[in-house]
Amino acid sequence: MNIQKLVLPGLVFIILAFIFLTYFSPSDELGDFSKLSANSSASVQIIVKFRSEKGISRDNEGGSYFYVYDKNNREVAVSGPGKLPPGMDTAGSLVLTGHMSGDGFHAHAVSLRN
Repeated sequence: MNIQKLVLPGLVFIILAFIFLTYFSPSDELGDFSKLSANSSASVQIIVKFRSEKGISRDNEGGSYFYVYDKNNREVAVSGPGKLPPGMDTAGSLVLTGHMSGDGFHAHAVSLRN
């Protein structure tokens, strides 16, 4: 078998695998709220830190209200679901799924990320 016929496809495979793994691999880096559109209702995920000193409040509809910050230390108010994961105040970071709503973030789901 001719080895030269395998070199080019092998190199192409290695390059594509490298691009895929570096671009699509999950990141532990905090997200950036400034990259999210305030006019979009598309659901996105963003990794943030919980602002524990401000605590968690409840609204009249049974939802939650709390503050988080992103990698630029931009503080954003989050209106979230009524049921939040236990240990939120000691978690390394949170994953919010939702969309920007004005100056705040409306979270449909909140999960812990350590």
